[in-house]
Parts: sequence; structure tokens; C-alpha cells
Amino acid sequence: MASPSRTARPRPSRGASVAMLLAAVCLVAANMRPAITGLGPLLDQIGADTGMSLTALGALAAVPLVAWALFSPLAHELSRRFGQPRVLLWSLLVLLAGTLVRSIPGPVASLWIGTAIIGIGIAIINVLMPAVVKREFSRHIPAVTAIYTALLAGMGAVSSGVVVPISHIEIGDDPAGWRFALLVTGAALLPFAIAAWWWAHRGAARAHDRSAAPRGRTGIWTDPVAWQVAVYMGLQASMFYMFVTWLAPLSMSIGRSEVVAGVDVMVYQLFSLAGCLLLPLVLRGGLERWAPALIPSLAIVGVAGLLLAPDAVLVWASLIGLTGGATLAMSLTLMAQRARDHDTSAALSGMSQSVGYVIAAVGPVAFGGLHSLTGGWAASLSLVLAVLAGLTVVGVFAGRDRFVLERR
Repeated sequence: MASPSRTARPRPSRGASVAMLLAAVCLVAANMRPAITGLGPLLDQIGADTGMSLTALGALAAVPLVAWALFSPLAHELSRRFGQPRVLLWSLLVLLAGTLVRSIPGPVASLWIGTAIIGIGIAIINVLMPAVVKREFSRHIPAVTAIYTALLAGMGAVSSGVVVPISHIEIGDDPAGWRFALLVTGAALLPFAIAAWWWAHRGAARAHDRSAAPRGRTGIWTDPVAWQVAVYMGLQASMFYMFVTWLAPLSMSIGRSEVVAGVDVMVYQLFSLAGCLLLPLVLRGGLERWAPALIPSLAIVGVAGLLLAPDAVLVWASLIGLTGGATLAMSLTLMAQRARDHDTSAALSGMSQSVGYVIAAVGPVAFGGLHSLTGGWAASLSLVLAVLAGLTVVGVFAGRDRFVLERR
């Protein structure tokens, strides 16, 4: 009787595999926003160091959103050809490369190029993660999406809060500066995410390399349900990134210090985290149908508060943050719930994020342009109110129990 091979490696149990995959998903989520959200609190430093105008700084903040719009449609085909695990691993490596390039001392070009590379890496991850959740956690989509988006928002908040103090750390006789701060906040956890994702898929990667689902998802671009999800995604992202980019300068304009303004952005994103976690409680019973339309009401109150009583900026930022987190989680949940299978979910995610981030990219630039043009914040905040009104209307339609690529 032949003895079993001593080199055979026992396969992990289903429970252990799911736990490993969930841990990898969480680590990936933790790295998807710090490289972006650390930029806003440093805009004054970057402008002073490089001589860039307010409009140029707004354009810099929009670069990742433009990259997401341009490269999101590629994610679905890449995952079909090479497998989701492999494509996500390479995307994490691209994100790390962009973070390193952005922090190269010297020409301003490295800042723009690195930011664009960061955007490309995150674009692919953004699209594929809802499909991963759909396939691997199909019975717990709202809960896993809430955890994923909460980590995404939470680590983005930490980055916003610590990036300015890190830039002031003295190295020798000089402060570390904004490049070093962006490097630390953007790259500190990335090696762990790369290692965890590789580890979780090292034995099962081959099984996922080829999708057995049929081709022919081009109809997603003419599907009305897909467009509802896409516009909802774009309007919520536009609102979120306008405040991630410009809340710190707004806070400083009412007399708050640079460090405190960074904390304001952190609090805004911590409440975004809370909004992510609270969404599964809202998606119960009769509220589920109307949740996409009702959630923006908190931000409408918050933006009105900023216009009327800006000194209470933390109160209003908290309300806006709750909406930002909940609508992000709502968008990702819709990408999974409005599709019958994970392949369609990936197609819907790619289409809606491509369209969505075209809409979102306009937000920070328009917000900064209106501020530069008027010298105040009223016009910029009125723009946000218009975006929130549109989000409410689209939410009425996106909340209906419909599926993409199905006859109605």
C-alpha cells in the first residue's frame, strides 16, 4: 500500500478559506483610499511648494477620478482573461508603484504621473471587489459590503487626520514635508494587503483564472437599470470627493489651523465609516426600497448648515459624512444586487464606475473653480446641494427591485 506523500499540503477547510479571503478583502479595502484622501489636507502645502493655483490643485485631486472613469471598463475583460485574483494582485502592485512615484523628490511631473498611476491601480480594484463579494459572500452581500466600505472609509479618515502631523515631523533640521507624508500614509499597509491577497489565493488561483460565464455583456451600456446605478454612483462620489478635497481649506477659511482642519476631514470620514456600517440596518423591510432616496437628506441638512452656520463645521461635516459612507455602500450594494451573477455584477460595476467617475471628476474641479471665481464658499456649497437633489431623484428609481440585462 503506497504511503501518502510527505510533501502533500493539506487543503484548508472551507471555513478557514473564507476567513482568509475575508481578511484579504479587508486589507485590500484598507488600502483603497489613504493614497487619495491624504491629498486634501496637504493642498496648501503643495500649492505653496509648487506654485500651483487653486484650480490646478482641484484638477490634481480629480486625476484619480478621471483614471477611474477611463480604466474601469477594462477591469471586466482583464478579469475574464487573467482571473480576478491575478488582476487584483497586479493592481495592488500598480498602486504601490504609483505611491512611490508620486513621492519622488524633484519635478512636479512626478506628482501628476504618480497620482495617475495610483488612480489606474485603484480603478481596477474598485470594479472587481463588488464582483468578488457577489461570488464569495453571496448570502451576506450587505454585511460584507458594509465591512469593506467601512474599512475603506475608516482608513481614508486616518490618512486625512495624520498626514499633516507626519509632514511636520522633523528629519534632521527640516520638516519631512508633504511628499514623505503622502508616501507613509499611502504605502504603509500596502505590502500587507499584497501578501494577504496572494496568500488567500495561492492554492485556489487556478480555479478562478477563467470565467465560465457567457460573453456578451455589451448590452449593459444600454440598460436603464445600469444607468440608474451609474448615475447614483457618480453623484454620491462627486459629493464625497468635493468634501474630501475642499473641507480642509473651507475649515481653515473660518479660522481653524491646518492640523485641526485635517482632523475635520478625518471626522468627516469617520462618520462616513459609521454610515457604511449602519446601511445594513436601513436595508430591512420596507425601508430598503426607499433607502437610496432617503439617505441624501442628512447631507442636505449638513450643507445647509455650512451655509448658515459654518462655525459648527464638525456637526455639519458629521451629517455629510454619514450620507457619504451610506451612499457609497449603497452604490456598491446595488452593483451586486442588481445583477443575477458575479460576471454580470463585474460588468455592471465596470460600466457604472466608468460613468460614475466621469461625473465625479467634475465635482472637485467645479467646486474649486467656483470658490476661486467668487472668493467664497456659497456658490460651491450650492453646487453640492444641486448634486444631492439629483441623487435623491435618481435614488427613487435605483431603489426598485430590478435586474440589469433582463426584459421588463
